[in-house]
Amino acid sequence: MPSLRMTAPGQPPTVFNLHKKITSLGSGPDNDIVLPDPLVTDGYAVHFDGQMYTVFAPKKTEFVVNGKKRSKHKLTHDERLMIGSVELRFAMVDEHAPVEEEAANTIADMDAYQKLYEFSEKLIHQRDLGELLDALMDAVIQITNADKGFLILLEGETLDVKVARNLKAENIADAVTQLSDSIIAKVVRTRKPVIVSDALRDDEFSSSKSVMHLKVSSVICVPLLDRGRLLGIIYVGNDSIRDLFQTDTLRVLSVFASQASLIVANALLMNELRHDNRRLNERLEQYRFGEIVGTSPPMQAVFRKVEKIAATDISVLITGETGTGKELIAREVHNRSPRVGKPFVTINCGAIPENLLESELFGHVKGAFTGAVANKQGKFQAADGGTLFLDEIGEMPIELQVKLLRAIQEKVVYRVGDTRPETCDIRILAATNRELEKEIAAGRFREDLYYRLNVVNVELPPLRVRGDDVLVIARYLLSRYSREYDVKVKGLSPNAAVGIRKHNWPGNIRELENRIKKAIVLCESSVIGPDDLGLTSDVLPHILTLAEAKDKFQREYINEVLALNNGNRTKTARDLGVDPRTVFRHLEKEGDDTPGSADVT
Repeated sequence: MPSLRMTAPGQPPTVFNLHKKITSLGSGPDNDIVLPDPLVTDGYAVHFDGQMYTVFAPKKTEFVVNGKKRSKHKLTHDERLMIGSVELRFAMVDEHAPVEEEAANTIADMDAYQKLYEFSEKLIHQRDLGELLDALMDAVIQITNADKGFLILLEGETLDVKVARNLKAENIADAVTQLSDSIIAKVVRTRKPVIVSDALRDDEFSSSKSVMHLKVSSVICVPLLDRGRLLGIIYVGNDSIRDLFQTDTLRVLSVFASQASLIVANALLMNELRHDNRRLNERLEQYRFGEIVGTSPPMQAVFRKVEKIAATDISVLITGETGTGKELIAREVHNRSPRVGKPFVTINCGAIPENLLESELFGHVKGAFTGAVANKQGKFQAADGGTLFLDEIGEMPIELQVKLLRAIQEKVVYRVGDTRPETCDIRILAATNRELEKEIAAGRFREDLYYRLNVVNVELPPLRVRGDDVLVIARYLLSRYSREYDVKVKGLSPNAAVGIRKHNWPGNIRELENRIKKAIVLCESSVIGPDDLGLTSDVLPHILTLAEAKDKFQREYINEVLALNNGNRTKTARDLGVDPRTVFRHLEKEGDDTPGSADVT
C-alpha cells in the first residue's frame, strides 16, 4: 500500500499508509499526519486522483523535493520531500526496514513463500471452492504488491472472470472493464507469462486501445496449465506504479499459478462429475423400470413384455445367465400386477437340501418326520393371494417336480405328513440360468412342468450385449453405495469407464455390483480408477484388429455351415457361394478335423 515514512530529529521513523483520497499534514493534532515541528503550519495535503499521488502546500508556503522548492509536486516511488525539519519518503509499496539489497530480496522471498504456505494450509482444510479462489487471489495480490487481481478461466472458446479482488480483499464489480484484452490475448496465444513494466510506453502494447483507455502501468499475467492444457489465467496489475513486477515476482507467482491450476483442474473435474450425475439421474428417471435400469434396445423389449404380461395371471419363466437380474424382473411383474398388495414369496430351489425342499414348499405337520416339532406352513400357503417366485427351478429334483406340477394345476397342496388338501390362490413365476430344453432331453426336467411354467418366456440379455447400460448401471450403483457406505467417491475416471465398457462381465450385474462395492470401500481418491475395480489389462478382453476379426468370423462361419451340411464340402461351398477350393484351403488350415470329411453331392 502507498505510504509516507516520516523521519524527524530525535524521533524514530514512522510509516503512515495513504488509504484516503486526501491526507492532511501539519503540526496541529487534527491532521491525518502530525508533523513534529511547531514551525510547520497546517494545510499541507497529499491528494490521490486514482492514478497519481500529488503533494500540495498551503498558499504562500513551499516544501523541498530533491533540493528544489515546490508548492505542488507529483510523487514517484522512493521520492523524499522536506516540510520544515521533517523528512517524508514516499513509497508505492509496503515498507520494509532498511537492509542490504540481497537481504531485502531474501525477506521478500520468505514473505512470499510464507503466504504460499498459508494458502497451502487453506487448500488442505478449505472445502468451499469460491472461498479458496478468493484466498488465492488475496495472497497473490499481497506478494506481488498489486492493487487488483483476477482469475480468468477458459470455458470452451470464452474467457470468463471467476474472481476479481482488490487490495482490500474486496470483490471488484466491474472486473471486465479493468482488464487489457491485448495482454490477455498474448498469454492465451503463447501460453507463456507476460510482464509489462509500463504498458503506456511499451512498444508492443502502447497502441492497444484497452491499455490506453485503462492507463495501465505494471501488469503481470501468467497462464494456468494442466498437462499442457490451458485452463485460464492469473492477471494482476497496479495502475499507479511502473516497473513494479520483476523476475522474482514471476517466480513466486508461477508457484501460486501451479497451485491454482490444481484447484481449477479439480474443480472442473468435479463440475464434470456433477454434470454426469445430473445427466445420469435424468436418464435414470427416463429409463428406470422400477428398480431396474436399462436403456438398451434388448432391455426396452423386456420392459415392454413385462408391462403386457403383468396385468394377467399367467405363469412366466424368466431365463438368462447368472447375475442378470431375474429376481428383479419377477418382483416388477408382481409390482405391476393386480396382486401388488399381496405377498411376494421367494424360494431358491437350488439352495435347499432335497429332503427339506418339499417341506419348504408345501409345509408339514407335527411329527411328519424327525425334527418336525410343530406344524409349519410352506411357501405356497405364505404366498396365498400373491406371487410365488421359484428361483433356480432347474435345480429341483425330478421326484418333487411331479408334486409341484400337481399343485400348480390343481391349486391345491398337501403338507408333508397330512392328507387334508389346502387351496392356494397364487401366481407362479419361475427362473433359471439353465437351458431347460437340454435338461428335458437329458431326463432331468419334466416336459409337462416346463410347459406349465413357460406360458410366457422372458429372456434377460447378458450385460455384455447391453451397450452403454453397463456404464449407466455402474454409475447408479456407485451413487447408491457411496451414500450407503458414507464414502466421498464422486465418479469413475475415463479409464475406468473404458475398462467397464470393454470387460466381458461373465458374472453380469452381480459381478459389476461386487466390483463397485469393493472399489468404493478401498479407493483412496474421490474418483475410481480401473485398478480399483480390478479391471487391469490381464482381465480385459483382447481386441482384435479388423482383419483378425474378419478372419475369425469367416473360420467360425465356415465351420458352422460345414456342421449343418454334415461335413459336405461341395455343398458347403455351394451354400456359401464360393469356389470349393476355398473350403478345402480352410480345412487344411484347420487341420481337416471337421466331422464328416466325405463329399456327397
